[in-house]
Amino acid sequence: MSNNTDENGKKTYHKKASGKALETVKKHSKDTDLTLFGSCFCPFVQRVWISLEVKQLPYQYIEVDPYKKPQSLLEVNPRGLVPALRHGDWACHESTVLMEYPFTLQLEDLHEGEALLPPEAKKRAHSRLWADHVNRHLVPAFYRLLQAQPDQDQPAAASELHTELHKLIDAADPTGPFFLGDKISFVDIQAAPWILRLGRVLKPYRGWPDPEPGTRWWRWVDALEGNDAVKATTSEDGLYLDSYERYAENRPNTSQVQKAINSGRSLP
Repeated sequence: MSNNTDENGKKTYHKKASGKALETVKKHSKDTDLTLFGSCFCPFVQRVWISLEVKQLPYQYIEVDPYKKPQSLLEVNPRGLVPALRHGDWACHESTVLMEYPFTLQLEDLHEGEALLPPEAKKRAHSRLWADHVNRHLVPAFYRLLQAQPDQDQPAAASELHTELHKLIDAADPTGPFFLGDKISFVDIQAAPWILRLGRVLKPYRGWPDPEPGTRWWRWVDALEGNDAVKATTSEDGLYLDSYERYAENRPNTSQVQKAINSGRSLP
């Protein structure tokens, strides 16, 4: 039996990164004061991981199986969820919180670097508003479409995701290619893992269309795919295809996210 199949021969989640992401794991395998506990298939982990790569801080990446919940992870997050971050004797979790920590750390402790949230109050509020949109609307719509079965209304779920995505595109800088202009920023990193998974997961499982060349959306996706920090945290396509089959079939007990979507609750 393959390491990526379950007892029924079904594809399951990978426990080791591949491609560029595996290279990054190897580069960050040594002990440091700053440690990220993650899982290679998890988009919530990837956005924190991208943040660390953007700021080029020294960190250690530790791959864990969140379904086995090792003691080292439970010590950092008693719920056993990833991502989780330890910095010395301090620990924290929740991806939206952790995303800001590397930038605060670098700016306040090292007095260098550029924050991904802009200094201007109005632009900062604009970024936070649309980061909230990503988490409240875009991410749940992604999972609703992925988990919708043939006997359910997949076209309605696809329409919802298109609508939420176009709201985000309309709110972005018209030239781009990123959300605020020519540099990757907070909103880009919040959304990037799910944008990457549109082509790697929703396209094969739900027929999601590629971006139309030359459009604002195409420029945004192309910029994310070409960003060094994004590439450094992205595994080979097969990892995502295997790891998300569970969601596409809406198998019981796939994850807390899956259960929340099925029950109509907010994401954990």
